[in-house]
Amino acid sequence: MTTPKNSERRTHLVQLAGDLFAEKGFRATTVREIADAAGILSGSLYHHFDSKESIGDELLSAFLDDVLAGYRAAAVIEDPRAAIEEIVRSSTATLSRHRAALTMLQNDWTYFSAQPRFGYLRTAMKEIEHTWTVQLDRGKQAGLFRSDLDTRLTYRLLRDILWMPTSWAQSTNAWTDGQIVDGLLRLLFDGITARP
Repeated sequence: MTTPKNSERRTHLVQLAGDLFAEKGFRATTVREIADAAGILSGSLYHHFDSKESIGDELLSAFLDDVLAGYRAAAVIEDPRAAIEEIVRSSTATLSRHRAALTMLQNDWTYFSAQPRFGYLRTAMKEIEHTWTVQLDRGKQAGLFRSDLDTRLTYRLLRDILWMPTSWAQSTNAWTDGQIVDGLLRLLFDGITARP
């Protein structure tokens, strides 16, 4: 029997496990290591979760639910540029809240995407890509973005750029989320070419 998802102890264990998964990798982290870090016996962990995959599932599904909520809110914005700006802002805020889950997804995507239990990951990633490409296509059609813009390539580049700053958090010279968002949006919409 597992404890309810809103249990304070369970939430602490998920966070602790997420930190270990991000540091060591999901597959390399053992249930015993999670229990040791929590100061409990391995068997006690099963009072809260039926498997290590259940913990990973909880981290990843919460992360993607948060990402998709922000993207769905952005998708209804009429102006494609404003929608892209909202996607960038919401992504940065969400990634900041879910650093461990993002690191897990980046480092162990091959493992997770091959497991039927985590089939929702591919569905979520398709929706994320669709949200970006629709807004980029709308911007092209409205004449806001270049007509020769490869929307899928642009999406992949922007998504990967947005994912990178999560690893900067440990730096003593880290930028704030707001600075990262503003820098990316300036680069995206204004470029690096000096104006005459």
